[in-house]
Amino acid sequence: MQINMQIQITELNDNGDVRGFSFSTPPEALDFLGRIADLHLASTAPGAIRGNHYHMHKREAIIFLPGTAWSLHWDEGENALVQHRSFDGGAAVMVLVSPGNSHAVRNDGEATLWLVACSSEPYDPATVVARRVV
Repeated sequence: MQINMQIQITELNDNGDVRGFSFSTPPEALDFLGRIADLHLASTAPGAIRGNHYHMHKREAIIFLPGTAWSLHWDEGENALVQHRSFDGGAAVMVLVSPGNSHAVRNDGEATLWLVACSSEPYDPATVVARRVV
């Protein structure tokens, strides 16, 4: 697991077979969340961006499914340097996001990008704060 202070990025092992992909959430992700109070499935069209916000209280484990190129953009708090990392879409990737860390994903490929986000708290728009990182 690569640790970037408040953002953790992990490539997930594919335990699938001839039928297709199969990924399990690592135990450290479940420990990070503490509990799963919300589960969100989203797609991102080619060229589109999701995010550019941070959460005041909740922790997120976001799993990006293989399939298309994409990039993650984040900061580690207000006035922190914006960072980014590109992915070729060849593997499933899990990103753990702590409260206060703005994050966004951009679909840099030509196909739909799919993600599943597990959160430690229920969705509450009053606790989502816009802060652009891409």
